Amino acid sequence: MHMSALQEKLKLLPDSPGVYIMLDKDGVVIYVGKARVLKNRVRQYFHNDEKPEKVAAMVANIADFNYIVCSSESDALSLENTLIKKHKPKYNILLKDDKTYPYVKVHTKEAFPHVSVTRRIAKDGKYFGPFMAGVRCKDILEIVSMVYNVRTCQVAITDKPKRPCLEYHLHRCGAPCAHLCEKEEYVRQVAKALRFLDGEYEEAEEILRQKMLLFAEKEEFEIAMSYKEKLGMLSRLKLKRVTAINRCINADIVALRSDGLYAAVSVLITRKGMMQGGTNFALEDASLEGKDALTAFLIQYYSRHEIPEQIITEDYCEKELLEEYFSSRAGKKVDIVLPRYGAKSELLKMAGRNAEEYLAKNIEKIRHKDDMTKSACERLKTLLGLSRYPRRMECYDISNISGVDKVASMVVFIDGEADRMSYRRFRIRTVEGADDFASLRETLLRRLSKLGTAEEEKFPRPDLIVIDGGKGQLSAVQGIFEELGVTGIDLVSLAKREEEVFTLRSSESVKIPHRDYALKMLQRLRDEAHRFAISYFRNLHSKRNLASVLREIEGVGPKKQKALMEKFSTLDRILSASVQELAATDGIGEELAARILKYLEENLRG
Repeated sequence: MHMSALQEKLKLLPDSPGVYIMLDKDGVVIYVGKARVLKNRVRQYFHNDEKPEKVAAMVANIADFNYIVCSSESDALSLENTLIKKHKPKYNILLKDDKTYPYVKVHTKEAFPHVSVTRRIAKDGKYFGPFMAGVRCKDILEIVSMVYNVRTCQVAITDKPKRPCLEYHLHRCGAPCAHLCEKEEYVRQVAKALRFLDGEYEEAEEILRQKMLLFAEKEEFEIAMSYKEKLGMLSRLKLKRVTAINRCINADIVALRSDGLYAAVSVLITRKGMMQGGTNFALEDASLEGKDALTAFLIQYYSRHEIPEQIITEDYCEKELLEEYFSSRAGKKVDIVLPRYGAKSELLKMAGRNAEEYLAKNIEKIRHKDDMTKSACERLKTLLGLSRYPRRMECYDISNISGVDKVASMVVFIDGEADRMSYRRFRIRTVEGADDFASLRETLLRRLSKLGTAEEEKFPRPDLIVIDGGKGQLSAVQGIFEELGVTGIDLVSLAKREEEVFTLRSSESVKIPHRDYALKMLQRLRDEAHRFAISYFRNLHSKRNLASVLREIEGVGPKKQKALMEKFSTLDRILSASVQELAATDGIGEELAARILKYLEENLRG
């Protein structure tokens, strides 16, 4: 859009809250932001004042903008987050955080509650954690079973008693499934376990000490040592207490530090007055300043993690807006605390020091990553004469053995970095035998036919498609493009032997130096497509083998086969399972579990 037309569009902006979407000359979304007053916020970008380097770079690439009016700034914040996840704009802070933290869950809605480890929080029980550095959830579960005899299995408890498992004989479970404990007594033990998980360690510590001494006196030193190890873990837990913080408070402490080009955030997590641990994040694009950067981080981070009752953070964040937003989403009151002094202020300073140190130590790593991703994309555009910056790149690979279980993979890189949430897998439907090109043709026809349809929401238009092969493969795939009338997508192939790149612009290949980050990025893309296809093939092949093997075992009918396949999914997992793990499957008792393992030992191992 011409600058004069852009200026006319700016005059039409409303005084309402909403979300604005910046577009480049190709119509690609490069930035999404929210505003209390759209007219004021969007016009700021086009003032002739001095701007930070990355903000200036973004503004220079704006060719047009759209906006969506919202009823409130909180609604705008929610829509902004949704659009950032959808478009992954180049100039937004994108939090690439796949990690989730483990929690201990007590399934309180069950008549005889069991405890388990989970990384997903729902409203179907009580959750404790997250447990981070220095403490394993497995150890917490073992204390619950060793001290309070609360079960850790998922066995359904029915009117028909089952045979007690090994945990009962080790005095780690009251065996409610075998009707060997009264419900009232079991519920009392669960209540004690809940208090322990809530941070009251004294009773558990005393019971562990008594049992340790008892087994030591019996000269059962191996068992006594296991109790000693659990006592040591409790001691480490007690050392995590932050005495100056109210034990009733669950709070996260968040600090952001920036050098103008890059930024880092440190998050410290406290629960029940105990320091659970912390984690640091590098924000490769620090084009946002001050409260915008901190607000953007908080919104993205808490879309994937538990929202605590308090978030202790910097005093330049949007306190009232964030409190309203988080409280509505968490279903509880959430306070944004901006401390000036006291214990919480000291914790915030600690988080700030962590962020500064992380940024200082990782600045070269962040720059190197930028060279390998966004800068490599820019260089690839120049080297190959591409029609556009290859923001979304797709690569395909076929995997089969003798034409059996043919599968194709589609991997996606955004700005030179793997976007695993966008990966797709295809079962080849129409090809007989081991014909890789026919399989690739089917895959591309199915994928490209989604362009311009309602499915393009899930399969956005790529900027560049990379084919594994030489000039012949490239020409053949070009034929598929012509058949479907596909335009506006660059197409190249990468030949393995000499790592030559073929384009549609010339009959000669482009030879990129082996140390060039642009070539290394293409190699990563191709190798990732191969890895993803192979892993899918192996999973399918293993499932097919699992079904055929189970059918051969006497006493394993269709229902039991289904239960085993749903729980273990692959042959390797059953081969590595114990009798107790197999017996815990619906319809499989210890006797049949032992028979299954014996059959596998005799027929498949060695």
